[in-house]
Amino acid sequence: MILLATSGCSGRSERSAGTLLDRSQQDPAISGDGRFLAVISERRGRPSVQLRDLRDGSILPLSQLNRHQPHSSPSLSWNGRYLALITQRGQRRLAVVADRLTGRLHPLPLPGGRDPVKLSLAPDGRQLALQVADQGQWRVELLDLSSMLEADRPGGARTTTPATNLSP
Repeated sequence: MILLATSGCSGRSERSAGTLLDRSQQDPAISGDGRFLAVISERRGRPSVQLRDLRDGSILPLSQLNRHQPHSSPSLSWNGRYLALITQRGQRRLAVVADRLTGRLHPLPLPGGRDPVKLSLAPDGRQLALQVADQGQWRVELLDLSSMLEADRPGGARTTTPATNLSP
């Protein structure tokens, strides 16, 4: 049995089926197939993303992200191939997508001085919803990643949509 520690408004810790998690973890994101969990936790005093394989509880390496901290707002694609998050480079916040299959890190620079605040990666990894701060205003932008990333589809999913008959 795997245990999950949760903290409610009272601050008490309760346990139920799941994985034992540290109280300091936040911003959970689970892959569409339920195999991977990304959370933000403290590492050497800085918020860092941690990726856990829920089948055995192991923590998976994300070496391409080691130099880019702090981290926030993780989001996973369907099979967990892609991990999108917000990181910091110097004084600038930056949205990035890590490809766990190839080890590549894809920075997503935003023109015009906009700073990423929160993000959500589409299950297939081909689109990203991004909340940005632009001159004191909040805005949501959709980024098309289809020219940058291969689709991460559930096992057995079609790559094309079949023709449909619209007549009664």
